[in-house]
Formats: sequence, C-alpha cells, structure tokens
Amino acid sequence: MTQDWKELTELTRGAAVEVEKVIIKHNGVAIEGHFELPPLAQLTLEDQIFVTAFIRCQGSIKEMEKLFGISYPTVKNRLNSIAGKLEFVEVNPPASVNEVIYQLDRGDITVEDAIKKIRG
Repeated sequence: MTQDWKELTELTRGAAVEVEKVIIKHNGVAIEGHFELPPLAQLTLEDQIFVTAFIRCQGSIKEMEKLFGISYPTVKNRLNSIAGKLEFVEVNPPASVNEVIYQLDRGDITVEDAIKKIRG
C-alpha cells in the first residue's frame, strides 16, 4: 500500500486530486461522490515522510537533525515550508447563528451575548 501511495504522489506531482469512491475495507461499504484528499495527503511524499518523522520524533528538532543529517535551521525551514502548504484549522470555530439562537432560547446566554457572538 505504501508503494501505491508513493506512485500516486509521484504521478500527481502536487496537482489537485479528486476522489470519486471510497470503500471501507472491513465491511465493503462504498461511498460515491466527489471528495478532496485531506490536507496532509495532498503534500508531496517527501513532505509526508518529513511530517511523519517529526511526529515520530515527538516534535524534537534535535532528533530530526540526527535522523536526516541536517542542521537545525534546515529542519525549521522545512517545517515552515510544509506549514505554509497547510491550511490553518480552526479548533474552536465561532457558533453559527442557529446555535447562538438555540443558546439564547435555552437561557444559556443573554441577548447582549448573542449579539456579540453574531457580530463576531
């Protein structure tokens, strides 16, 4: 499977890829539609390997220096380059208007709080 992924990333060379069918192996359920690959899967194979190694090294730049035989600035520059290719994921997105109204209706927030949340 790793070889298949390597071939796919080499074939696409960073071009946008759309998946039309996903099959869940353990139960054979197929989902068809138009799906984008997750952001990490859109990275080049080399960047995916680098990110995987960084995680396996528990974020230790010193370990990355040893593993790849490169300098601290090179590790930092590579990580910054990869980070620039990834969209920032909002972990606490603002509540939708419907959610704010629901909170107001339940009495969880005041009218003033609701107005602030809706205005952002």
